[in-house]
Amino acid sequence: MHTPATDDAKWNARALEEIVGNGAGRPVLFTNARVVTTDPLIGTMTGADVLVVGSVIVGVGPGIVTAAQDDNAIVVDCTGTSILPAVVDTVALAGGRGRRSRYVAPLVPGNAADLLIVPDACAPDVAGAVTTLLTRAERVRALIADGEPVLWAGADAPGRATAPAAGVPEAQDLTGDPRVGVWIDREDFLHQELTADGRYDETRGGRPHAYQGRYWIDGDRIDYLDDLGFWAFGEFRGDELHHAGYVMKLR
Repeated sequence: MHTPATDDAKWNARALEEIVGNGAGRPVLFTNARVVTTDPLIGTMTGADVLVVGSVIVGVGPGIVTAAQDDNAIVVDCTGTSILPAVVDTVALAGGRGRRSRYVAPLVPGNAADLLIVPDACAPDVAGAVTTLLTRAERVRALIADGEPVLWAGADAPGRATAPAAGVPEAQDLTGDPRVGVWIDREDFLHQELTADGRYDETRGGRPHAYQGRYWIDGDRIDYLDDLGFWAFGEFRGDELHHAGYVMKLR
């Protein structure tokens, strides 16, 4: 639990109330900040705005605030602060990305609204801002994940998400789940049976029980923990299950 510094505790308190109660899905405009996009095309801007709709950044740059009233946006005055990506691409920062399209999570329109907002004095660069988050969270003005406040004015935001408990979870009861059954790849090489008790059993090239273990489904993602001890994953895409280069369908 984070406790805010006394001088910071009231930072945009009204705006936070509006964001938390934002049942109408109003845009949220973070305005008049130094915006460090980490994007090589856009760069860093002063006196700039970041417009968020739902979980997505839809605008970055100066002058967006002029449309705030027209759009019925919730306005967060960020004077004296820097807005940076909350998800930091250290490879890009080290110059290791050859193409802009491969940058991870810069503050550009179309990306997830993962924002870190700290006082300018705490953000000489991206590393300094992240250090503030990790060592002096009470100085953080806001930490936003997918458009939802996690920290605000140095304290935990109301209704914030919390991390799952560490460790291997309990088995899921998947009775009635339409994804339970035998998945077979296009070449009929891999047969992967998912059972309702959260176990899987693979036949490979006619070799039964090649791999066995536990699995968990979270949205469209499936995680596997093999009885040999290694982890793997797959993804449901429509009526297909993609796993380790195989594309399977339920038979």
